[in-house]
Amino acid sequence: MLSWGDVGQLLCIPNALLAGAAIEAVGTPEQKERFLRRFAEGDQPVWGAMAMTEPGAGSDTSAIQTTAWLDPDTNEWVLNGEKIFCTNGKLALEESNGIVVVWATIDRSAGRAGMKPFVVEAGTPGVRIEKQEIKHGIRASDTVTIVLDHARIPYDYLLGSAEIRQRDDESAKGFKGAMATFDASRPLIAASAMGVGRAALDFVKEKLAEAGIDIPYDKPYHEWTAVQRDVLEMEAQIKAGWLLTLRAASMFDHGERNNLEASMAKAKAGKVVTWVTQKAVEILGPLGYSREWLIEKWMRDAKINDIYEGTGQINTLIVARRILGYSSRELT
Repeated sequence: MLSWGDVGQLLCIPNALLAGAAIEAVGTPEQKERFLRRFAEGDQPVWGAMAMTEPGAGSDTSAIQTTAWLDPDTNEWVLNGEKIFCTNGKLALEESNGIVVVWATIDRSAGRAGMKPFVVEAGTPGVRIEKQEIKHGIRASDTVTIVLDHARIPYDYLLGSAEIRQRDDESAKGFKGAMATFDASRPLIAASAMGVGRAALDFVKEKLAEAGIDIPYDKPYHEWTAVQRDVLEMEAQIKAGWLLTLRAASMFDHGERNNLEASMAKAKAGKVVTWVTQKAVEILGPLGYSREWLIEKWMRDAKINDIYEGTGQINTLIVARRILGYSSRELT
């Protein structure tokens, strides 16, 4: 499983990451070829990142205030705004020849339809790292604030079409593009969460075995001890989250719409890994809380899986809307 030992290390592996998900979801064939090629060529590591969250726009991505206007004299987009909690932003912009996909609005009056993704390359004038977060977990991966101050990028660095269409139009790939990006990334985050949960469970079972406590898979429920019940419940929850993750990922790989399944997997996995790692620390007692073992680190790393790429609450809300047939206006 992904992240069996460390979520932060997985995030730090040079790759397109969320930038690649956005390019794949929204970019034209020519843009995919141009921007994704850099991650496969050359002998230097390259990172990608995505900048969507803002001080006033977290789960409500439609509240984004970062703007992009087209300078008719140079045919360049001019970006202004502030993005926070950007995973691997420093690796992409300062430590490699990477890219960050920045979501901005080209027309605030158009609402969600005005949201567009822009490719911002390392070394672009007017782009700077303002702050690096000191985090509870995943410390191997940087999380930064990015400021765009009249940052100019070429016209064709806007992914997809600059045309603004209404919701029912097929080419309205602004907000839909953002959601399609999440449909690709949420199964990945769910898989990462399950890897951490599996590592915690395996470690607990190893330590219990050393103490002479086996897991009674072949015994009836009433013969289980309290700790055996806990371990079996941990295992059951991890398997449930893993199956949801496999389904969401398989649907995406086969080109099937997986918005519901991706949100189900992400919501379940985030909650499961948080509970499993906390339960692991509880079972192991003071040694589980000590830095002598990795359990306390896995517990700290786990929570982010319930936060980024849409919180557990937001993904649960998305699931409810899809199942009940309500719009975002009807069910909030």
